This record gives sequence, structure tokens and C-alpha cells, in this order.
Amino acid sequence: MINFPRMIFCFFVLIFSGCSTILPKELNSLDRTISQAIIVHPIQKNSIQAKLSTWQKEGKNWHRLLYVSVVIGRNGLAPLGEKKEGDGKTPSGTYALGPAFGYASSIDTGLSYRQATDHDFWVDDVHSLQYNQWVSGKPLANSFEHMKRLDGLYQYGVVINYNINPIIPGAGSAIFMHVWRSYHSPTAGCVALNPRYLRRILSWLENKQNPVIILE
Repeated sequence: MINFPRMIFCFFVLIFSGCSTILPKELNSLDRTISQAIIVHPIQKNSIQAKLSTWQKEGKNWHRLLYVSVVIGRNGLAPLGEKKEGDGKTPSGTYALGPAFGYASSIDTGLSYRQATDHDFWVDDVHSLQYNQWVSGKPLANSFEHMKRLDGLYQYGVVINYNINPIIPGAGSAIFMHVWRSYHSPTAGCVALNPRYLRRILSWLENKQNPVIILE
């Protein structure tokens, strides 16, 4: 005979305890000062579609909080160290998260926050001294993108600190986590997702927990 009350109890235990979730090996190699991590893994090789999971460390144990669909670069993931400007790939590796950004004067987040205005740009000109930098005012560059986009993709977002320190010209620029167009629309190299889940992630992230994103 099927014991339905026990089945229901086990179902909720699995959901809320996360005990059925296999711990990704990448978490074990993180610095012990890191207690928030985001992992992005394509559903298959060269796919634009991926799964994102968020992980919180409590004491010595990691617990998964969120598991959602995202999209990445139109040409998938670049192997570690092989990302190039304009290749349409998302860089592999583990990176700290920079400031959150968006169009509003403030948002719910524990990260530092920067409002994007009509006068804010990100430089992708490999020959510019401002390459891979957020610039307020007219950039000293031939190529850049507006941080306050008309299509709303940057209404909410967070900078992924890829190619930041040092900045290597041509190694790729403007790598963010931001709002997607749809599950079937790739990015130029960023990670993009449903704005509802992005807002949840931004409200969870805190600078003091040294959050990172792992792209694998």
C-alpha cells in the first residue's frame, strides 16, 4: 500500500533541504571567504541555452536556492583564456561580481549599485584606452554601447568582472548578467535571464559575502 502522507512529507523535505542535490565540485575549490556562488552550465555543448543555479554557504555547507533557465553567447562558451572581442562567446571561468546596475535610481540589492543614464556607455573599442570600462560622458572611442538601452535589456543587471584587472585589449568586454529577450534569443557574450528571477538574484546577492559566478 502506498503511504501518501509519507510521500508528501518526503517531497517537501527534498525541496526545502536540498539533500537530493548533488554538490558541484567547483564549490569545493572556492576561497573560504566566498559564501555566495552562481553556476551557469550549458544544457549541451555549443548550446545558447543553459541552467543557472544559485548557492548559499551556511557554515561549511552549501545549499542550492534557485535553478532556472538562462541564455548565453550565440556561439556558446569560450574555453578558458580563449575569449575574444566580438566572437559571440561567453567566457569560461570563475569571476567576482561587480556592481549591479539598472535604469532606476535604486534597486533591492546588497551589491553596490550604479544607475545607467543616457550619458553612460561601455567601451568595446579595442584600440581605446577606455576599453572594457563604464564611461560617463562621451567616450574616447570609436565603438561603445549605451548602458541605458532602448530595448530594456539593461533595466536590471550586474557586471561580471571578466577582463577587469588587468584589462587585456581584445580579450572581450561588457560581460554582464542582464534581462533576456527570450529563452530562444542568445546574447553577444553575456548571461541573460527572465527579469523576475534576475531581480530575485540581485536582492539575494551581498558584497560582504564575496559572490562569484562560475561559467563552465
